[in-house]
Amino acid sequence: MRDHRLELADIFGTHQQDFLARWNHVLSRQQRRALRDIQDCRTAILGGHLHECDRCGHRVILYNSCRNRHCPKCQATARARWLAQRQTELLPVPYFHVVFTLPQQIGRLALQNAKTIYNLLFRAASQTLLETAADPRLLGASIGFLAVLHTWGQNLHLHPHLHCVVPGGGISPDGSRWIACPKSTFFLPVRVLSSRFRKKFLGQLERAFREGALRLCGELRPLAEPAAFRALCEKASAMDWVVHVKPPFGGPQRVLKYLARYTHRVAIANHRLRSLEQGRVTFEWKDYADRSRTKTMTLDAVEFIRRFLLHVLPSGMVRIRQFGFLANRVRQHKLELCRTLLAVRQPPASGDSDSSADPNLPDVPACPVCKIGRLLVVELLPAQPTAIQDTS
Repeated sequence: MRDHRLELADIFGTHQQDFLARWNHVLSRQQRRALRDIQDCRTAILGGHLHECDRCGHRVILYNSCRNRHCPKCQATARARWLAQRQTELLPVPYFHVVFTLPQQIGRLALQNAKTIYNLLFRAASQTLLETAADPRLLGASIGFLAVLHTWGQNLHLHPHLHCVVPGGGISPDGSRWIACPKSTFFLPVRVLSSRFRKKFLGQLERAFREGALRLCGELRPLAEPAAFRALCEKASAMDWVVHVKPPFGGPQRVLKYLARYTHRVAIANHRLRSLEQGRVTFEWKDYADRSRTKTMTLDAVEFIRRFLLHVLPSGMVRIRQFGFLANRVRQHKLELCRTLLAVRQPPASGDSDSSADPNLPDVPACPVCKIGRLLVVELLPAQPTAIQDTS
């Protein structure tokens, strides 16, 4: 019998009551749902399917997943389908990875204004890339790119940043040719990107404050005063904002593998959890300030849950967005134009993008006993909301 490996659900189930006793009054509906869903995922509470091998008769029960986008056990299938769809959008050009990060003084505003701050982050970063690339002194082209929102650092503190994957080139203003990036390094100057990103974000943030779109209470209450908020923005304006450009990918085929590391991540994966002992959680984290060394950190379980739930996104918040010639409303037409200008064909669609499959049905491997049979569904198991989970 295999030993049970520690999961996020174990921490939630063991210490939920202690956590709620302290923090229930400030939780959003989405945070409460994530707390419940992650505990219920792939248990009898959600029901499941009884499978039987068509060769040896071996039977196994597979319980339904919660499909919550913050659950560490529910991302593999969604990621595979999403990446299969993106495969048809690849172009035979270099791809670059650009990261836009908010300073800590500004990022903490998301504690009470998540949707507003994250939307401003998308807007400022996308405008920065699109307008800078369109500058005839730089590239002079219309580009397209994908942006993925991450809100966490390795220690689970709030750390809002965008991962952008940018093809190396774009469409000329008259649409007659493809303008390739002039060198193998990133084709837009990082200092220009940083300066424009800072200016755009702060301008939009100050507008949101004037329009009363920001909630500032509790520890943020002093910032409700116009003079204090203006001082915050002036201090942030004097700082260098981090825009980090990573080396180009080896080719478009490596883009999908690289994207898989970022698109459907959650704040912490189960494999990073080391132990839960005496009300304290120990987990692995990578210290980027110390040459990316892997270390361990131990937190009180209630604090660990609080930090995780900071990264539950508001309802309706789209975490993966596409811009420029990859924007939803123009993507099909613009990609056809890009391929025409590059004289290439559309890549074949992957066979893994079957959208007709039951999203509740876990992926079923070959029979673990005979190794050659198929596990077929022979019975649907109804949900059992009152089921008692055995976590021993």
